[in-house]
Amino acid sequence: MRSTDVLIVGTGVAGLWTALQLAGKRRVLVVTKASPDESNSRYAQGGIAAVWSDTDDFDSHVRDTLEAGAGLCRREAVELTVREGPDRVRDLIAAGTVFTRDGKDPERYSLHREGGHSVRRILHADDVTGQEMVRALLQACRANPGIELLEQTTAVDLITERWLARRNNEIPPETDAVIGAYILDNRSGEVDVVAAPVVVLASGGAGQVYLHTTNPAVATGDGMAMAWRAGASCANMEFVQFHPTCLFHPREQGFLVSEALRGEGGKLVLPDGRRFMDAYDPRGELAPRDIVARAIDAELKRRGLDCVYLDMRHLSRAEAQSKFPNIFEKLSSLGIDMSKDPIPVVPAAHYFCGGVRTDLRGESTIRNLFAVGESACTGLHGANRLASNSLLEAVVFAQAASGEILERQPSEPPPLPPWETGRAVDSDEMVVITQTWEEIRRFMWNYVGIVRTHRRLKRARRRVALLQEEIQAYYWDFKLTPDLVELRNLVAVSEMVVRCALLRRESRGLHYTLDFPESDARFIRDTVIHREDPT
Repeated sequence: MRSTDVLIVGTGVAGLWTALQLAGKRRVLVVTKASPDESNSRYAQGGIAAVWSDTDDFDSHVRDTLEAGAGLCRREAVELTVREGPDRVRDLIAAGTVFTRDGKDPERYSLHREGGHSVRRILHADDVTGQEMVRALLQACRANPGIELLEQTTAVDLITERWLARRNNEIPPETDAVIGAYILDNRSGEVDVVAAPVVVLASGGAGQVYLHTTNPAVATGDGMAMAWRAGASCANMEFVQFHPTCLFHPREQGFLVSEALRGEGGKLVLPDGRRFMDAYDPRGELAPRDIVARAIDAELKRRGLDCVYLDMRHLSRAEAQSKFPNIFEKLSSLGIDMSKDPIPVVPAAHYFCGGVRTDLRGESTIRNLFAVGESACTGLHGANRLASNSLLEAVVFAQAASGEILERQPSEPPPLPPWETGRAVDSDEMVVITQTWEEIRRFMWNYVGIVRTHRRLKRARRRVALLQEEIQAYYWDFKLTPDLVELRNLVAVSEMVVRCALLRRESRGLHYTLDFPESDARFIRDTVIHREDPT
């Protein structure tokens, strides 16, 4: 049995920052199911929002966040995140993150403005901010002897005191606590048990539950699903942010066209060149993401279009290449010159505002189980995330969680049982996994997408229930593979999204339903759910 003081699942910004704060003070084991630099964080283009300039202030950033959150933000979480923002950015710089400097004044950092922000406050590393932050933090983690990093290792399930008591035919304790996890070595297929008195879920979001997404293949909601199965409360899973501008091209799936382009004057236009956003919101292209995504979706359906276009032709070739080098290079490789050609775009699933419900220190309703980053529902985002607040939340709550962990004395978990394979055999029907995965993604896109109806949601609920039975049977019949673990997690996330969406009988933020198109003050509350029969 492997043991550690703290097990961290995930190597995005939240997981890496937590590891760095704990290293040398606790034994830290970090597991990631792919390579350590592959995460949602890596693909965050825009930047990290923080009060940085003399023309900005905390009250303004708080106000912008609350407005975007459509009445559901937890004000304490917003205040904490905004006020700690500048200090955490300085910490990132000290850790080796290189943000882009102002071309006119190298002593200052370049600041972008994105939708929903009243001023420029987005620090960035060109248009690959997440990639640069992950590079710096991963380099620091690899150089730290106090951090053990296991790659190609998939977390399967959490082990809690209640689960162990039931397994041993003992009376479960009144309150639950995490004591470890089972992890799968992707290469050997072996499942190991890790004893850990503290587990931190930092495994990111679940964009792969949808047919069209900006997320990488690893974003399958693993932390959310594991916490859900263990009995932790989850909240606000109905609020899935669809990024308005994902590149629409047959040779490139899921490439994000950053909101920063609209912050630099980009205009959304129809194929004939006419703008349309002013008809939906006086802020036009700089309206919050939920409004822009719904506007594009409405135009696509109304006119029978495959895509709309983002017009950046007001920038010269040199300006476009300088301001957005990564996007410019990608588009050029596809034959699109953004200084001359409008960019074809469509909305795509991008970010989950809900997740494992936590307090202001990142702890879930299961003692010693923490969730940070996109896996968590801290209350910061409410019903709609303000652009570039996600990387900020990741470091602020990773800092808070690590501080809380260090205040607690390490303990020794009880002996944990090894993984039981039972009569499971190697699968010879991988097509079942592929087919089921595609089915989930397609009905979630069609029934639980940008615009919803009660009838579609109930259809989705029936499909989820049927697929859960099939997946559960398959899960016990065959030996574990990473694909099977991810499929099991995706259907769990689907259940949570559908369940929360059915409970919210109004339209608010990212949840828009034709049956209840107006907001209702009776629903100014979190949608909190938990599993009645945790396993």
